[in-house]
Amino acid sequence: MGQKFVGRSGVVADRLMGIAEYSHAHWFFGNLYEAIVKVPHRVAAAEASKELPRSPFGAGSPGRYYAPIAPLIAPAAIGALLAGWKHANSRPWLIVAAASSTTGAAATVYLLRNINPKLFFSPQPLSEMSRKPLLQRWYRVHALRLTASAVALAAIHQARTIRLKNLG
Repeated sequence: MGQKFVGRSGVVADRLMGIAEYSHAHWFFGNLYEAIVKVPHRVAAAEASKELPRSPFGAGSPGRYYAPIAPLIAPAAIGALLAGWKHANSRPWLIVAAASSTTGAAATVYLLRNINPKLFFSPQPLSEMSRKPLLQRWYRVHALRLTASAVALAAIHQARTIRLKNLG
């Protein structure tokens, strides 16, 4: 049987894996919802008003749903990897989770810095001609994010399953 997660590092690794699994599930299902119902199309076409300004946390923007969890996503996966490093059975899964999580975070940063400000937060919606290529790019990068979050979630789940088997 493999090494057991025991002691302080095992408790830390277990807690970080729990946070990582929860935060990646939140991220994955939120990203899936955005793609299915085409949230970017709706937000990009919304008119600004005095009551509903176009902002990252305005009406219709998913920013307010991600803001409380987003800072935990990649750090939790990386922290779980570091805390669980000495446990050879789960290490490969934790490496995959941390790498996927970091990839998804990098894609998110790209969107937040390069696409979202133009597409969603200009004072008025862009013309259809200007909006269409930005939406296409957003969905391509979002597909990478969705894939990265799914891989990270599956890898973290596998690492936690291994951890539970080793405790028994």
